[in-house]
Amino acid sequence: MYTQNTPVHVKLWHREFWHLALANLLLTMSVYMLISTMPQWMLLHHELEHTGLMMLVYGVGLFLLGGFCSFLVQHERRNHVCLWAIVGMMLSYAFFYYGVKLGPLPFWALLLIRLCCGAFFGLTQMVLMSTLIIDTCESFQRTEANHSASWFGRFALSLGPLCALVLKHFGTPSVAGFDYVLIGSMVCCLLAAYFIITIRFPFKAPEDNVRKYTLDRFFLPQGIWLFLNLVLITAAIGVLLSLPHNIVFYSMMMSGFLLALIAQKYVFVNAELKSEVISGLFLLGCALLMLLSHQKPAVDYIAPVFIGTGTGIIGARFLLFFIKLSHHCQRGTSQSTYFLGWEFGLAIGLAIGYAYCESTLSTCIWTSLVLVIVALLMYQFFTHSWYLKHKNR
Repeated sequence: MYTQNTPVHVKLWHREFWHLALANLLLTMSVYMLISTMPQWMLLHHELEHTGLMMLVYGVGLFLLGGFCSFLVQHERRNHVCLWAIVGMMLSYAFFYYGVKLGPLPFWALLLIRLCCGAFFGLTQMVLMSTLIIDTCESFQRTEANHSASWFGRFALSLGPLCALVLKHFGTPSVAGFDYVLIGSMVCCLLAAYFIITIRFPFKAPEDNVRKYTLDRFFLPQGIWLFLNLVLITAAIGVLLSLPHNIVFYSMMMSGFLLALIAQKYVFVNAELKSEVISGLFLLGCALLMLLSHQKPAVDYIAPVFIGTGTGIIGARFLLFFIKLSHHCQRGTSQSTYFLGWEFGLAIGLAIGYAYCESTLSTCIWTSLVLVIVALLMYQFFTHSWYLKHKNR
């Protein structure tokens, strides 16, 4: 039995869970690989503002197919729905690759590709996280499974851009190495599909009178304030990631994620409930102030560790908040809502960073710092007390 202050640890060792968790890592990596490399290619043919619009359109696409998720998994084999959505992601990357190698596609075509990529990725994650992973676990393991699997996606935020920076050095110089990055994204999708294919999911008879479009497995209306607070936090992270970073930054950020896991196990076991989010936002604020100071080695090593630690702590706690806010049989919907808040916030932040901050260091950092302060004030004086009054578990 998990209490509000009890962190969840990885105790799931059966093959099905780990295959699905690795699939989540690979799919999320395929998306995040474009964060650190696509802007360089875009600058060869388009304005920087166009990159911001590309990020925003991806965020909008996340919501397009979510309302049909429940209908699809009720009338088709749920693993087949996930696999077809992965195929859609691969086709999006393939069309993008075609545009990179054979000449720049019209901007409207690039926007359509990004919109489709967001839509298929959103559907994939909703089916994978809110249905497939839950179906492979016993009822008493589901919170633990959700928590553990989400960490794989969180690590992809550093591992994806890091792999992309390595791959671009092997690509074609005339397109800033972006061709190899797209190939890497397609390979990640292919491996994710393989992991899902290796698992056998029994067919479940569909429920009666399932509407084609519903909020079930898509969005949790009673979690709107948690959703908005999470969007503010991840938007701050997205603005920060719009700056050009190197391999060292993402490597140290990954170290921060590891520290967040350790902190959950040993530091926050008996801590006050709100301490994790407050501490995470405080670490993000400290990292931003370090970046403004231009002091080495703090900028190169300590700041990204703080960013990874703060992001990991906040993400893990907000996920548990969404689960505990949901009613019976709404666990899948809470997972999807958390995913949408996380990804949509990142997309908004990246769009702001590229379109309005012009990727200059000070402007991006100050914008991110303002978002962190607003998110902190919102959580401290409203969201936390609102959550305590409305939680159901």
